[in-house]
Amino acid sequence: MRKMKLQEIEAVAATIRELAVPGIKPKALIEAVEEKHPEASEKEIARATVLCVILSSEYDPEDTQALHDLAMETRDDPTT
Repeated sequence: MRKMKLQEIEAVAATIRELAVPGIKPKALIEAVEEKHPEASEKEIARATVLCVILSSEYDPEDTQALHDLAMETRDDPTT
């Protein structure tokens, strides 16, 4: 499986940022992102999520929590 380039990770991160809202379940967010980026693996989605967390942590703590939850769920998933 090919690794995504930074530009592609940033595109996935932008989608995550657009879709992430407080209270969204990580699995629902992953599925929504996969619909828009079918080439992205869950590991790449997790990396994009970490990028979102880093970039948004100063500006929106509630959204940052949803992103953090997604990153932790995909990180802990043994299938990724």
